[in-house]
Amino acid sequence: MNKAQRLVQTNFRKVRIQSVSLRFGLVYSALFISSAVMFLSFVWWGTIGLLDQRVRHSIALDAHALLTEWTREGILGLENLISNRLAQDIDDNAIYLLSAPDGKLLAGNLAHWPVRLDPALSWQTLPVLRDGQLNLAQVRIWTLQGDYHLLIGRDISERTQIQRMLTDAMLWTCLMVGLLAVGGGWIVRTLFRRIIHSINRTTLAITQGDMSRRIPVSGTGDELDDVALTINQMLDRITRLMDGVKQVSNSIAHDLRTPIARARAELEDASSSATSEQALRAAIDQAVINLDNVTGICEALLRIAQIEAGTRRSAFAIFDLATTLRDIAELYEAVADDHDLKLQTDLPAHLPFWGDQAMFQQALANILDNAIKFSPPHGSISLSAWILPSTTAHEREQAGTIRITVVDCGIGMNEADLARAAERFFRAERARHTPGSGLGLALVQAIVELHGGTLRLSHNNPGLAVTIDVPAIHDFHD
Repeated sequence: MNKAQRLVQTNFRKVRIQSVSLRFGLVYSALFISSAVMFLSFVWWGTIGLLDQRVRHSIALDAHALLTEWTREGILGLENLISNRLAQDIDDNAIYLLSAPDGKLLAGNLAHWPVRLDPALSWQTLPVLRDGQLNLAQVRIWTLQGDYHLLIGRDISERTQIQRMLTDAMLWTCLMVGLLAVGGGWIVRTLFRRIIHSINRTTLAITQGDMSRRIPVSGTGDELDDVALTINQMLDRITRLMDGVKQVSNSIAHDLRTPIARARAELEDASSSATSEQALRAAIDQAVINLDNVTGICEALLRIAQIEAGTRRSAFAIFDLATTLRDIAELYEAVADDHDLKLQTDLPAHLPFWGDQAMFQQALANILDNAIKFSPPHGSISLSAWILPSTTAHEREQAGTIRITVVDCGIGMNEADLARAAERFFRAERARHTPGSGLGLALVQAIVELHGGTLRLSHNNPGLAVTIDVPAIHDFHD
């Protein structure tokens, strides 16, 4: 064998050993064979042990009866009892031998004492000559008073045959179990390779750019289907996140390009056509405003990212949320008056809360700013807060939840817009011509989720209802 062939064989062995499915199948086969061998060995030893125990028990009963007769009737009574026992031996497996002190045989069915008999051992298994045949027997010897010797035993040839049959059966069973284990291991390996190769093909296709590929599901509802469904759900979420990243990237590029392009155009126009220092300064101031808008968008994105990452909990403390809401309402009441709107409040006296007060003020300010921005003149906006009561079973589950609502009578949103309102840079069609970046509700949702709450938008017909549910202070600590 040349060097190239040896190298190929070595690599082949490495590949086979390094196969996870092969190792899994081998482990399964080894466990299956080991458990089968252990069970069969237990049956074998139990059966042989039971037969041996029955032989010894039979010899012990015979010995008790014969020794009792020796004690009562002497040597003649013992000879008669042995003769009677041999006459009644239907199974023809009893062995008796009684000898005098001079070695003369007095009773029994053996022609002479066994040649391999060891006087130092109590229980012995040895061949004996009986009726002209050499059979295997288990015997025990007693030395009686007067130097008489008594041998009692049983022919165990049938037990030896049973033992041989059990051994052969166990060997054939082990062979069949081994074949079944190899077949089962191969099936397990095939099933394992199927799911692994399916995952490998899917991930390989995804790495090559095909994000639509999914692991096939057999529909049997087994564990392999559970793994496939879980991985497919993960891939669906990754796809949605990547689509969201693409959308956010496009939105960022669009929303940043507009003020930057406008600032560049104004500066370029001022550079070429400004006739006075005042006109040049005005162009510069307008360009600064546009660039401030860019900075504001970047800061909003950075703040949303920090909030979603959970790194803004350092300022959490206990504060009165009712007081905070009254301060915000008082601030925006003047803004509402400027837009010919009426801001109504329904707030409790005290509302203890654990969280970031400045962050919550920013969230409510964004909501009220949107409500004022999109409400027509002579309308009304309401700000309410309360702790949910526990009068019903459903409400009892929500006990300890603070609910804040902001309801306006503005232009509202359709169902499709409500579903996407909290996405970054999303702006409803009706709001495209109003100032804004589309990050307000995204920031609100990030703040609410940081405080362990939920944000819901619903129709007010007309207008929009914004509902915030956050845990009360004792539930939030839990």
